[in-house]
Amino acid sequence: KCRVLNSLVSILPYCFLFFLIGQFGGPMAGPQPGMPGGFPSGPSQLSGPPQKKLDLDSIPSTIEVIENDRLRYEGQIYTTNIRGQVPPLVTSQFAVQDQGNASPRFMRCTTYALPCTADLAKQCQVPLAAIIKPLAILPKNETPLYVVNHGETGPIRCNRCKAYMCPYMQFIEGGRRFQCGFCNCVNEVPVFYFQHLDHMGRRVDFYERPELSLGSYEFVATLDYCKNNQPPNPPAFIFMIDVSYSNIKSGLVKIICNELKTLLEKLPNESSVIKVGFVTYNKVLHFYNVKSGLAQPQMMVVSDTAEMFVPLLDGFLVNYQDSKAVIYNLLDQIPDMFADTNESETVFAPVIQAGVEALKAAECSGKLFIFHSAIPTAEAPGKLKNRDDKKLINTDKEKTLFQPQKGVYEQLAKDCAANGCSVDLFLFPSQYVDLATMASVPSHTGGSVFKYNNFQMETDGDHFLRDLRKDVQKSIGFDAVMRVRTSTGFRATDFFGAVHMNNTTDVEMAAVDCDKAVTVEFKHDDTLAEESGAMMQCALLYTTLSGQRRLRIHNLSLNCSSQLSELYKSCETDALLNFFAKSAYRAILNQPLKNVREILVNQTAHILACYRKNCASPSPPSQLVLPDAMKVFPVYMNSLMKTAPLVTSTELPTDDRAHQRLSVMGMSVEETQLLLYPRLIPLHNMDPGSDALPAPVRCSEERLSDAGMFLLENGHSMFLWLGQASPPDVIQGIFDLPSLAHLQPNMTALPELDSPLSKKVRSIVADLLEKRTNSMKLHVVRQKDKPEILFRQFLVEDKGLYGGASYMDFLCHVYREVRQLLT
Repeated sequence: KCRVLNSLVSILPYCFLFFLIGQFGGPMAGPQPGMPGGFPSGPSQLSGPPQKKLDLDSIPSTIEVIENDRLRYEGQIYTTNIRGQVPPLVTSQFAVQDQGNASPRFMRCTTYALPCTADLAKQCQVPLAAIIKPLAILPKNETPLYVVNHGETGPIRCNRCKAYMCPYMQFIEGGRRFQCGFCNCVNEVPVFYFQHLDHMGRRVDFYERPELSLGSYEFVATLDYCKNNQPPNPPAFIFMIDVSYSNIKSGLVKIICNELKTLLEKLPNESSVIKVGFVTYNKVLHFYNVKSGLAQPQMMVVSDTAEMFVPLLDGFLVNYQDSKAVIYNLLDQIPDMFADTNESETVFAPVIQAGVEALKAAECSGKLFIFHSAIPTAEAPGKLKNRDDKKLINTDKEKTLFQPQKGVYEQLAKDCAANGCSVDLFLFPSQYVDLATMASVPSHTGGSVFKYNNFQMETDGDHFLRDLRKDVQKSIGFDAVMRVRTSTGFRATDFFGAVHMNNTTDVEMAAVDCDKAVTVEFKHDDTLAEESGAMMQCALLYTTLSGQRRLRIHNLSLNCSSQLSELYKSCETDALLNFFAKSAYRAILNQPLKNVREILVNQTAHILACYRKNCASPSPPSQLVLPDAMKVFPVYMNSLMKTAPLVTSTELPTDDRAHQRLSVMGMSVEETQLLLYPRLIPLHNMDPGSDALPAPVRCSEERLSDAGMFLLENGHSMFLWLGQASPPDVIQGIFDLPSLAHLQPNMTALPELDSPLSKKVRSIVADLLEKRTNSMKLHVVRQKDKPEILFRQFLVEDKGLYGGASYMDFLCHVYREVRQLLT
């Protein structure tokens, strides 16, 4: 009897949630389609007989939402001529035609209809934010950005708010003046820029000038936009290699030196003027003179790391093509030079300081590529101690594990930002390194951190080299400053990213690459008008790889509404989760994790309760009603709360948690979407002759099968999962083995076989590795083997491995919270 009673109690929460009516299409909320404020489809309503427990197919599916959007936009051209238009999802393939608003590849918003008043914004609690990826790469089938050159005069700007000329400026008085679309100030049109207006009041050269007709374009910057009114020197790349005992013995130093010889040959054409320099280090630093006239490279050692200086100026930073022979000679010599080293202690802060000093002396910006293996314990500025205290987990002091050590590294980050010195850190730790502190400089200079735990050449070599190649070859801008201007009534108040803020408006990035995104939060400072809408302009001042100073401009116009239903209809779930992830990851620096998780649940409940109260048509209290544009918002939010930084488990390495926290801060919407909802692709039933990728399935154990083979990827990890009853012909076709039992554990690569199945699977893996921002290490796992536990933590619809509810349980919890708010 007790057991029966307990079983009944355990299913009671599910009795509040019921089966879905049709395909998430309950009664319409508000006007019908085709009428003002109409919805494309009804809100999701979970309902049905209270006796029956919900199953997975009866709750909103992310896969279905993604697939519906793909079918709607695939092969279509998305034009940006409509204000407040909600773009396709980041998961859909589409072409963009710029007709006055920035492409969603550059800018995405949490909602494309801002509430007219601060009170409405407070009521719904939907954050108002834009995620800006200013240097995003455009597909080959889209027009590259036009570059506008006004000569010595420079770009035309509003005299009051300094906004740049854009489609939102209105020309008046026969074209002699223009009214700013941001602050309404009336400005004189310079004589050289004057043009007559047509019968519609539009300049007759409207289509000939990108800044009048397009949402995104670039201006060539004048000397007024350069430091000391001097044109910038081309940037430099400095490669700084830790040659301590562990890196020499693992073979790491050798593969870095070999790879650099190939990599430097493949630098983009525009970077032919880039200079390169080389430093090796352990407890002391070794600088190399690789001037073109030398027969052999010359080493100069700096052992006084407390007062770091660069011992040579001429010959340290050189043009690669001019000094190719000397550089090759050096890269051949380095592994042999340190082959017998026993030095295991290293410095770290002085290495960054040396890079900054070198760039300062050369009067250029640049990037440091640092290859490092252990916590810096040598006596020098920036020496660190092991502070990984597991007793702090699940206490109010857990936040200190994510906080960088103040002092030396804080000052270094400021120096780097001020001098246009970005830092990319490649870490190869075998134990705790205090990543929260070591990564603080990269995370404030537009840099990246790559981490390879217990590096082994056989299993990690290819993974590391793919990352290095992508990193060195990606499109990048240096010494960047970004400012976001808005029309009257709202303003940018907060910024999240791999950035440095000296004041409240200028976002400083020593470098910004094509994958880095900055999330900007907006707040009201007045009432917004529905007729005029809301405009924003992102201006990025940066130096190109070829050393030219440019201004990149992105403009976006949004609707404003006094109807909350319009706001909810215009929301973008993927952008919302990018904002929530970054704001939560920043909050854990100052608040207990428990509080941060509670805030996320409360905000989810508030958003849904406000929708139900103000927008949805009447429905029984036993229903959880979800806005159509946010029907899978709960699954993403639940997944976020199960990510490593937000769960309290002593089993998760502190450095791994800190690494994910810092990585997410610079992520775009595409990256956070995939991180929070990995793709699970069934490979066992696919046609090897077909070009199509099999359709992904829901990220849950329920979708796995004993005879199945599934590929899972989230942009950072990749798994090939093999069911215990996998057919022998499949195993033979992919691994050339008679059965699954013969498979070696810890496989990280697929053999190159001539079978159609092998070619198809390897092609899918290669295609995904090419598309993603980072390389991914492939893990081949068998069902019920010990390594399978790593795979299962990415099945985000299931209960979390280190705590956290299943999607179903989370929906029940949110439902109870919503009900409580409404009663």
